[in-house]
Amino acid sequence: MKKSHLFLMCFLIAGSSCILNAQQRPSEYKTVNRIHVPGDGGWDYLSVDESTGRVFISHGNTVDVVDEKSGTFLGMIPDTKGVHGIALAPELNKAFISNGKDSSVTVIDLKLLAFREKVQVTGQNPDAILYDPFSQKVFVYNGRSANATIIDAKTDKVVATIKLDGKPEFSVTDGKGKVYVNIEDKSEITCINSSTLKVENVWNIAPGEEPSGLALDNENHRMFAVCGNKMMVIADAITGKVITTLPTGEGTDGAAFDPVLRRAYSSNGEGTVTVVQEVTPDKFEVLENIPTQRGARTIAVDKKTHYLLLTTAEFGPAPEKSESNPHPRPSIIKDTFTLLELAPVIK
Repeated sequence: MKKSHLFLMCFLIAGSSCILNAQQRPSEYKTVNRIHVPGDGGWDYLSVDESTGRVFISHGNTVDVVDEKSGTFLGMIPDTKGVHGIALAPELNKAFISNGKDSSVTVIDLKLLAFREKVQVTGQNPDAILYDPFSQKVFVYNGRSANATIIDAKTDKVVATIKLDGKPEFSVTDGKGKVYVNIEDKSEITCINSSTLKVENVWNIAPGEEPSGLALDNENHRMFAVCGNKMMVIADAITGKVITTLPTGEGTDGAAFDPVLRRAYSSNGEGTVTVVQEVTPDKFEVLENIPTQRGARTIAVDKKTHYLLLTTAEFGPAPEKSESNPHPRPSIIKDTFTLLELAPVIK
């Protein structure tokens, strides 16, 4: 995930690129909770354990854990330096956390939230991380070294390294032996066989540029890649063929898919979520752009409650430009970090 772009995105004005005809209808969502989360620092991915309702949030150098229903802060996992992502493996009672600053993965007990082990990866700056239940392997994507470290989730041992064409971003699995990952700097999606650990296909997703978030409709084999040029690319997960593209808000970074509602989501740093309805496997339309909050650029969907979960904070002015800091970022206002919960409106 593009931590380097975090504060830049936060300058963007909410609604600047909202699709007007989608905004003319009443919203299908409402914000039902704003949960204060203690601590300061930047943020990246978040994950939800749908069996327990626990939300795991990357935040500075810790992982915060919040109860989705009650909003209770359950605790934090410390010593996750430069944390990016959290991959959950409920059947193994484990979670795997990618630590960008020390090129490691922290393994924790999922129920007790207790430290188990730290594993060094075979690359630099581990970012996105994925647990594949089919192979029971963890795919750790190293942004700076353009490769993926593969960990056996049962033994917590590194078993392979996969070379990639460029900088990997978010990844998804079909749970049947295929793993997909965005390659941001090449505007591609790479398909990996999770059994052989070999790259099977590399697909260009033009006109999409700089894909970051990725989601999957497993039933209909549709991938949703959200791109830096304000676009969601929808592609066939078997052939890689681009089916269509749709506009999103500014500063898109995260994607999610709800298989029951048949909706894909793009979380946009400007302060919106673009909602795309899957009418048929070959027909898609923008339903609306939900106002959220500036900086809420990553997303998780609870497929049990259908809640959309996003994190952000409030921002102060950026410092003056200097020779050592020519592109200053806006400051995070202390003690304003928040988990947003959006629920679909029942009609």
